[in-house]
Amino acid sequence: MTLKLKTSKTKLDMTTGPIMKLIVLFAIPMVIGNILQQLYSTADTFIIGNFCGPASIAAVGTSSQPLEVFMCVFMGIGTGVSILVSIYTGADDLEKLGNTVRTAVTFTYMAALPLTVLGIIISPAILRFMQVPADTWSLAVTYIRIVFLGFLGIMGYNMNAGILRGLGDSAASLLFLVISTIANIILDVVFIALLGMDVAGAALGTIIAMYLSWASSIIYIKKKYPELPFTVLPGSLNRESLVKILKTGLPLGFNNSVYTVGHIMMQSLINTQGSYFMAGASITGRIMGLSSIAITSFAAAMSTFAGQNFGAENYARLRKGGRIVPLYSGLITMGLGVIMYIFAEPLIRLFTKDPQTVRFALLCISLQLPFQWCYCVLNTILNLSNGIGGVKYSTMINVLMLWAVRIPSAFLINRFYDGHYVTFGVSISFIFGMIAALTFFRSERWREIVIRADMQEMKTQNIMAQ
Repeated sequence: MTLKLKTSKTKLDMTTGPIMKLIVLFAIPMVIGNILQQLYSTADTFIIGNFCGPASIAAVGTSSQPLEVFMCVFMGIGTGVSILVSIYTGADDLEKLGNTVRTAVTFTYMAALPLTVLGIIISPAILRFMQVPADTWSLAVTYIRIVFLGFLGIMGYNMNAGILRGLGDSAASLLFLVISTIANIILDVVFIALLGMDVAGAALGTIIAMYLSWASSIIYIKKKYPELPFTVLPGSLNRESLVKILKTGLPLGFNNSVYTVGHIMMQSLINTQGSYFMAGASITGRIMGLSSIAITSFAAAMSTFAGQNFGAENYARLRKGGRIVPLYSGLITMGLGVIMYIFAEPLIRLFTKDPQTVRFALLCISLQLPFQWCYCVLNTILNLSNGIGGVKYSTMINVLMLWAVRIPSAFLINRFYDGHYVTFGVSISFIFGMIAALTFFRSERWREIVIRADMQEMKTQNIMAQ
């Protein structure tokens, strides 16, 4: 059974038309959405920094790592769902698309509820392993336990956003982020500034906003894609779809878990430098997030572009996109990085006026920001590989990047030079990762794409010559 999805103004067909125009059209809503998402995440830091103190900033910053431990595998599975949706969309196969979506919804509930309980129980042990200082400990535990209560909303929203990206609808997520961002900022002001709830208020505002986003995404999908058999509550699992989802998503989840453990190791080194350095590094993370808005946008666009064209067997177009998208995304990220570097200190002072925290944040930014474009090129190429089913390749690159480069270099810097420079290990790994990712274009999988593209172009030329 193959039925074509009804046309939607927000749904992009990536198999025809100018490649970069489509990539940019797909990426623009995500860029705006990423800005909003950064505002979403920085609202806590900004308001806490102005109404609480460095210890509270450090608590929110360090608590994100244990949350990622639990999110990483599921986020990989969500990306796997997005890849499968894009392939089935390109192939116009509504039956497999529907089975995938229904199974994804059911799996979300099956995974979220036990992970919520587990996270609340063991997250303090993870924070203890991360050597969280005594003045930050109780705040971090409070924040993370409350956020885990919103785990279902976080996972549900991210799964639905992945389904929409696979359909080629990147604009919809922008609406959901507008809703969650506005709600989060208002709730932060009420809970923190007016009621004085400190990090507990920040966590409560976050989970309420995420549940609103999840509910909005459900309503949108049901209204805009009535032909898609999307279910609100968990239902039956399609065994074939579940196997494909896990086969595609688990390697990506493993990739994410490796990456997250690496973050925890890095955060452990950062935590040994004290609360002021922790706060500076946390603020740096927010600013780095703003400077990298093009990275996730172009990477997601590349994944959808690759999946749809691979599903449609449009190999010549796939080869062309693989050449130009990493180049343009890297250049755009480089330009954004220059702008952020120029305005780094005023941006930092929006979060804190503490001179020590400002000094450490400036140091971290100077060590990382100039090399972030390398990560953009790396990430775009890896998403090209993921989009055509080469998920094991990206896992291998990330394992090497983290465990062979980032962690060892950071430990060496801490041991033999100065612990305040440990974040330079991140930049070293970006450079290595980009060089390693470029080898994908010499892989057997890409050579097959090139051969098929050559055959398609020769066939087209012969038709035109007749």
